[in-house]
Amino acid sequence: MPKSPFLLEAQARGLIFQCTDLDALDEAMLAGPITAYVGFDPTADSLHVGNALSIMALRLLQKHGHRPIALMGGGTAKIGDPSFRDEARSLITNETIAHNIAGIEKSLRQFITFSDEDPSSGAILANNADWLDKLSYINLLQDVGVHFSVSRMLGFDSVRQRLEREQGLTFLEFNYSILQSYDFRELNRRHGAVLQMGGSDQWGNIVSGIDLTRRTDGKQIFGLTTPLVTTSSGAKMGKSAKGATWVRPEKLPAFEYWQFWRNTEDADVGRFLKFFTDLPVEECERLGALEGSEINEAKKILATEATAICHGRAAAEEAAETARRVFEQGSTQAALPEIDLPANLIAEGLPAFRVFQEAGLAASGGEARRLIRGGGGRINDVVVSDENQTFTLDDLRDGVLKVSSGKKKHILLRPV
Repeated sequence: MPKSPFLLEAQARGLIFQCTDLDALDEAMLAGPITAYVGFDPTADSLHVGNALSIMALRLLQKHGHRPIALMGGGTAKIGDPSFRDEARSLITNETIAHNIAGIEKSLRQFITFSDEDPSSGAILANNADWLDKLSYINLLQDVGVHFSVSRMLGFDSVRQRLEREQGLTFLEFNYSILQSYDFRELNRRHGAVLQMGGSDQWGNIVSGIDLTRRTDGKQIFGLTTPLVTTSSGAKMGKSAKGATWVRPEKLPAFEYWQFWRNTEDADVGRFLKFFTDLPVEECERLGALEGSEINEAKKILATEATAICHGRAAAEEAAETARRVFEQGSTQAALPEIDLPANLIAEGLPAFRVFQEAGLAASGGEARRLIRGGGGRINDVVVSDENQTFTLDDLRDGVLKVSSGKKKHILLRPV
């Protein structure tokens, strides 16, 4: 059982999947504050719920007085992480990488405090392009390449699975692990980072960085991975029918973020409370053990607490109140998400199945028709039975159409 406050709480919350040397890391943390990092691929201009466990690990680390580093993969993004992917990532331009890094920084500032706000323990924002872009290929081979065994790299689960599927692996992608290992050593040299954290799929890359630093610098450093998070039904965390559940409000309104957590499966409530909120572990376990209608109250607490961390307490409470008014009082005037609709579309008469498509509640006409046939589609709180029923400007209520999928997904369509 660890004794350092960070590891003690991380273990109690279920955040630890693997650790290279838990006892030695515990001793290092007891001796004083350490510096640890998590890497983020700038493949989009926002982080999403699938990244949330690594972010919460950084948040918890900072809570216990240690310094986090958020490493932007501005250099490695030019290669793309092949870990557990069926095919190579599409390469992205330098301009897109810079745009995405700015968005990811905004995402992280919603969860952790940076050094410009708190010079003593604020997080450091680093970008591996600062050193990878300057590398000489021959020097890299001489300095780093000699310490990597190709046979060992081929044994990494992330590589082996790709090859077993006969998907192929380019030499460009094969170098990713080497560069990530280089990052760990560089962050140790520049900032004294002694711990890399990441998802369980990063284990091989993390261990390689530890081995490289030990061989070249004689330093003891550590790796810790968080578990892969799936729902009890097996779905991948952070994905929905409409795509990723983004953390930036520009990408996903706070109300929809709240709704994502409110829709958590009963069996996941206690686990997600420990993962994604700051509530005490004992309270998370108490709430997660509730049954029947009481578990719905626990889901509301999960949604409000998770949203408060990401969007602020005021936005979380507003989202909770909006949900109460919509679901318990049937109000159409609450601050539901709105989507603009070209007025000429509805002026001419818009079939019901198209209404659900325009609202983003169905990805295709076929999906919209299935929703209606299954009795799950409502417009202005009335169940739609005819998928071809047309709606016009005369059907607006207070200037909008309220479009609902099931009991929990609602969008206001506003003609403009």
